[in-house]
Amino acid sequence: MTLCSRIVFSIRDRLHQVSFATLLMGLFHVVSSGAHDFWVQPAEYWLQPGVASSVTLQVGHGPFRQRSPIPISRITRFEAIDPDGVAIDLRSGLHLGGSADDGVLKLSKPGTYVLILDTDNRAQSHLPAIRFNDYLKVEGLTPALEQRERLHQTDRDGSENYSRGAKSIVQVGPAEERTQNQVTQPLGLLLEIVPEINPYALPQSKTLPIRVIYEGQPLEGALIKLTHLEDDANPLETHLTDRMGHAIFAMPTGGSWLLNVIWTKALPRTRETDFETFFSSLSFGLQSERP
Repeated sequence: MTLCSRIVFSIRDRLHQVSFATLLMGLFHVVSSGAHDFWVQPAEYWLQPGVASSVTLQVGHGPFRQRSPIPISRITRFEAIDPDGVAIDLRSGLHLGGSADDGVLKLSKPGTYVLILDTDNRAQSHLPAIRFNDYLKVEGLTPALEQRERLHQTDRDGSENYSRGAKSIVQVGPAEERTQNQVTQPLGLLLEIVPEINPYALPQSKTLPIRVIYEGQPLEGALIKLTHLEDDANPLETHLTDRMGHAIFAMPTGGSWLLNVIWTKALPRTRETDFETFFSSLSFGLQSERP
């Protein structure tokens, strides 16, 4: 092989390596930016009294959706609020990373339950400046965007600590007409999606009004998304909350659904990361024909 040929092959190999690395970086970006959704996924949202059903913890969406790898040591709360408002601790039933599921539900009293999962904030994310800025824009995290612009830090890498809070509404037995306050009241998450009606109540509403609570107060300007979990590559409907933390969605007519919202706040310069971010979700499932 001549010297010229060796140079040509060397350049070609180098280009192939660069192209492959670029592809990997692109895939990593998609996976990273798609891994923010996190929720509790019951195998069934409508259960029979006393019949066991599995539950998984899910993260991501579209082709990058997967079982969450979160360690059990990070989960600080996992419970069900029963139709009378009594909290049932479910942590003993968790076996994260099981071959088929992450836990089992067995609820006996008929009515609507709210499952709640909360984590600590020990997890960290560190991203290059461009990707961090894109992430803030896509998720509507205006406090971080405004601070980075005000301090002329948009060209700096970004970092955050984060925690996750998730709720899921399940129905045991047939739907009812009675009001169930555990569905429509805040249940103690730092960032929380609170439906103003029970989506399972009869007669079914045409709309799904919600409010977002952050640190005990209504949150204005938060981007909240509604995603159909059977086709979850992109949200179906999005809204910004008003000054009272309200947003109104069209009520779905069937299938499994996810509402999710993210918010952040700046941390003191003495902290290891720049921001503390909170991810919150609410999942529920509707039957086209009620039992």
